[in-house]
Amino acid sequence: MLLHEFRPGRLVVGVASLALAAAYGGELAGAWSVPWWLAVPVMCGGLGVAGLVTWVAYGIRRRSARSRSAESSGAPASSSGSQAMR
Repeated sequence: MLLHEFRPGRLVVGVASLALAAAYGGELAGAWSVPWWLAVPVMCGGLGVAGLVTWVAYGIRRRSARSRSAESSGAPASSSGSQAMR
């Protein structure tokens, strides 16, 4: 059983943030030199890709929900029972 639904956009933002943190952590350790302005394109690119991934995932989720609702051909619950007699 899943505890929550999968959010791929949040995963992309998390990976971009971790990559940026690793880059500046490597600079802090003296392994390499990272320019100060690197944070802006990495985070903006990560947020842009995350927005695109979220939009695609929403479309897929919506399409699968639509196909599941089209598969049920039974009468709706509101037309059965005592309410239909009124």
